[in-house]
Amino acid sequence: MIKRIFDSANSKETKLSAKYKIRDQTKLHFITFAVVEWVDVFTRRIYKNALIDSLTYCQENKGLLLYAWCIMSNHVHLIISSKEGIKQEDIIRDFKRHTSKQLLKLIEENKQESRKNWMLWIFKKAGERNSNNKNYQFWRQDNHPIELSTNKVMEQRLDYLHNNPVEAGIVEEPAHYLYSSARDYAGIKGLLTIKFIE
Repeated sequence: MIKRIFDSANSKETKLSAKYKIRDQTKLHFITFAVVEWVDVFTRRIYKNALIDSLTYCQENKGLLLYAWCIMSNHVHLIISSKEGIKQEDIIRDFKRHTSKQLLKLIEENKQESRKNWMLWIFKKAGERNSNNKNYQFWRQDNHPIELSTNKVMEQRLDYLHNNPVEAGIVEEPAHYLYSSARDYAGIKGLLTIKFIE
């Protein structure tokens, strides 16, 4: 039964990855990527902070231009572009590769992680079913980039991203959520430096 679930998920990911591509590198894109099997890894600050550090590194060293972001319990939303000559998908690929290794190590070494064996088992099973991995798979392979080609689409995605924690019942107001750029858009300095969508 579990094998069929994983095989089905990998087949769907392959079809989706062909459908969702970044075609125009000069445009802003709304990107979503999730943990395999939607495991709620990011309920602990240590794991969310690792993503913050990696996003900062990508901004400083990889050409990432970040306009909005939100880290939820099992997925991440970003609105990004990149410096000229740098492909957005290359930045995301490197970010996901680095964070998957880093997060797996943090989980393995976290003596207070009560879900350790369960999470590692899921990541190992996902890795076994995907020939792109040696041992574990942390992130789903699909990123769902959506080109923000009009102001209306941009506003819709920005609102959706910032309202995600409200819809999930975590906070009452978007700006109350620490792991989101909603704070910046409300005039409160957030955890990451962003470029504002005007």
